[in-house]
Amino acid sequence: MQGLGRAARAAAREVARASTVTKNRALLAIAAEIRGKSAGLIAENLRDVERAKSEGRDNAFVDRLTLGAKGVEQMARGVEQVAALPDPVGEITALEKRPTGIEVGRMRVPLGVIGIIYESRPNVTVDAAALCLKAGNACILRGGSEAIRSNRAIAACIQAGLAAAGLPKAAVQVVETPDRAAVGELITMPEYVDIIVPRGGKDLIARLMRESKIPMIKHLDGVCHVYIDDKADAVMAVNIADNAKTQRYGTCNTLETLLVAEGIAARVLPEIAAIYRAKGVEMRGDDATRRIVPDAKPASEDDWYAEYLAPIAAIRVVKGLDEAIDHIAKYGSQHTDAIVTEDRARADRFLREVDSASVMVNASTRFADGFEFGLGAEIGISTDKLHARGPVGLEGLTSQKFVVLGHGEVRT
Repeated sequence: MQGLGRAARAAAREVARASTVTKNRALLAIAAEIRGKSAGLIAENLRDVERAKSEGRDNAFVDRLTLGAKGVEQMARGVEQVAALPDPVGEITALEKRPTGIEVGRMRVPLGVIGIIYESRPNVTVDAAALCLKAGNACILRGGSEAIRSNRAIAACIQAGLAAAGLPKAAVQVVETPDRAAVGELITMPEYVDIIVPRGGKDLIARLMRESKIPMIKHLDGVCHVYIDDKADAVMAVNIADNAKTQRYGTCNTLETLLVAEGIAARVLPEIAAIYRAKGVEMRGDDATRRIVPDAKPASEDDWYAEYLAPIAAIRVVKGLDEAIDHIAKYGSQHTDAIVTEDRARADRFLREVDSASVMVNASTRFADGFEFGLGAEIGISTDKLHARGPVGLEGLTSQKFVVLGHGEVRT
């Protein structure tokens, strides 16, 4: 790990000074390699998937692990989209002439070396590599042992793309060993690594929060809410509650708790319950919910805190906007929360008062994603309030420094 760190630090200097043309050439070459090696990538991924199934992994885990032809194409398109994004590195903004004659501005600069630690999602390997590369950083990628064959195959495509553009292979390094001790080393090398980005389950991130000596871009939980206001369009509310919960279960931006104003509950909850029932979603509700949806199981206090990542939804009937905001403040994880309403004043209050990284009006929480937000592939989602918040794309992988343009001025 020390060797990887030293190599990454040296490569970071080369990548930081690489031109936009060179970085884009590497990215397009990586995308071409992924498409050209599609059959091999799918075959290696299938071996990982079969192993996961044989070990009794749950459906949500297997879903996150699986690529398939569509997943491989999405990886390639994601890299191309990053190549098409404006290069933030070297951009000078807010240049202002001071009374002394000097001009003061801020320049976007790479962070340096980024360590990414993730589980089960092999697409993170190429997403992370593409974003780090475009932002002028080197990266060390440590994927989970469950996806090691997939990650090795993807890493080979990345290495070929870097070589085609004349960039050092150490700009993107994949940790080969499945030994957990490698993670312990990676997060305690501040002399080589500038930032850690964890992508994985709560246990992994909690461990890193305890042990890391390096700053992190992270989120711990994704307890996402949709609040259906009594001034919501009922058809829209049903569609959003359906999509936010059932479009995909194992993601951090999936609805976990549905809040419904008592003035509209009797109208929309039976329809939502029918959809959930047909799709095999287990419903856990408070007493008011169970009076409308008798087959809902009683919700416990723990259910309001739960990130299920599964076909389970907690449902609560609230008096109105104030109670919904209070519930989110108490039980939420500051990830993504949405309101469905036709009342602009209530929508504005929700936007201002809900303290989450992404807050939405009349849209599914599933849109809380770097691709959907126009960032290209995302490195992850941050619920922290410093440096980066929400989906983290290119800009989140850079910092700023002050630059001064002078004309011989001296301070008196």
